[in-house]
Amino acid sequence: MLGWAQWGPEEGTPVLYFSGAAMGRSLGFGADVLEKLGVRLISVDRPGLGTSSPSPTRTLNDHAEDIRNLASALALRDFGVVGFSMGAPFALACAAAGLPKAVAVVSGQDDLNHPALAGLLHPDVAGMLRAIAQDPAGFEASFAGMANADLLWKLITGTSSAIDLAVYTAPVFETAFKQALQEGFSQGSQGYAHDLILAMGRWPFDVASIQVPVDLWYGGHDTSTVHSPDHGAVLAGRIPTARRHLLPEAGGALLWTHAEDILASLRQRLGG
Repeated sequence: MLGWAQWGPEEGTPVLYFSGAAMGRSLGFGADVLEKLGVRLISVDRPGLGTSSPSPTRTLNDHAEDIRNLASALALRDFGVVGFSMGAPFALACAAAGLPKAVAVVSGQDDLNHPALAGLLHPDVAGMLRAIAQDPAGFEASFAGMANADLLWKLITGTSSAIDLAVYTAPVFETAFKQALQEGFSQGSQGYAHDLILAMGRWPFDVASIQVPVDLWYGGHDTSTVHSPDHGAVLAGRIPTARRHLLPEAGGALLWTHAEDILASLRQRLGG
């Protein structure tokens, strides 16, 4: 069972939203423009996060099947997908399976094991990739033993630029963000730990096979160590249908600072 929340007009063009690391469904984006753009935004909890049932052996391809079933249950046709940060590989898995009509990846993580990124990775990230490759189950168990909402909040804010910190620490937004993290860990840390293994392990699909339109959105002031360290250039070169948007003055939080641009572009791709 997958938990979800929605905003915007019921009859609007459906857009499924896959949030970042360990974020529950309550933190959406673009609430002030959904009516104007005619978008029905549906935020989906991944298994083990929020109210979604755990699925400890799932793969990225299994996620695509979960979304196929959810879309069928909700009678969604010609829907789009937005994947933010760690949500990117889950969005691209759906794209590779041919489920959405169009995809937007925002401040998204690339397949960090790709050789073209090897020299760009932060040493800590490179070390994590090696550890996961050597013993994924052991790494997952070890990480699950220490991960929690407070630790993740400190990690996010500790690696953010000043531009992003101004967004994340604004009182109302900080409260909403922390609430979403608490939701994400409401069943414990196992769901997030497994997501991490899936996102940072070898992806079981080839992004070069994607045939639906994919917009890649990155900010020049995104200082995260796990978002695509070349701001999506390698990923854009590997996806034949990709269109890359690099916003020099934006940060990693552009999902909230540029929501209208992202949704309007996706809406256009969906035929709106």
